[in-house]
Amino acid sequence: MRSFQRFYTEATAAPHDDGYAVTLDGRPVKTPGARVDLSVPTEPLARAVAQEWADQGEKVEPRTMPLTALACTAHDVAAPRRDDLVTAIARYAETDLVCYRAPKPQVLTDRQQEVWQPLLDWLALTFDARLNTTTGILPIEQPAEAKQALHAAVERFDAMHLAALSSSVHAAGSIVVGLALIEGRLTADRAFTAAEVERTYQIEQWGEDREAAAERDSLKRDLEAAERFVGLLAG
Repeated sequence: MRSFQRFYTEATAAPHDDGYAVTLDGRPVKTPGARVDLSVPTEPLARAVAQEWADQGEKVEPRTMPLTALACTAHDVAAPRRDDLVTAIARYAETDLVCYRAPKPQVLTDRQQEVWQPLLDWLALTFDARLNTTTGILPIEQPAEAKQALHAAVERFDAMHLAALSSSVHAAGSIVVGLALIEGRLTADRAFTAAEVERTYQIEQWGEDREAAAERDSLKRDLEAAERFVGLLAG
């Protein structure tokens, strides 16, 4: 969404039939897609979303409002197209980042093993989903029972948590990392480390260009926003 002129004076959180709504000068904000009231289940999250609106200057910059974006996604995508979103998230198991290991150098393969294997072990213990790993980039088939278990793990989330999960999985390129973040197994910083193992190694060897730095900053912001969003959902 593009920036637009600020048209309100005050942004607040107010009680709503579905929890708490974000209001601008007393009128509920509408989501851009479904055009429904922008409401969230908890007052802390509503206050944080309202603060994003209050912090805007003469122009409203949607890119600086990640909590608002996640709440809108919950209403506009996760709720009305729930089954499609669950399927799309679960499908990441077929090509998950943490299942594909570099053949060399040894320092990189050791780092991938150190960071990623505990996450796969946690996934197996928590969701009974045991994913195969491989060396190289050629695709491997994942067990049907593991894919079914991950589909069930994703399906149990409500629309708000599903929006946060979708964002983190897409950013990290990994349902394993995304689930670990939303479940509190990883902090946003550690999720970023897990998602960026290979690129961090390459930067250590060759340095970082502006485009890569911008992509990493965007990834970190997405993960931090998802972590904060889920924390505020807990009240």
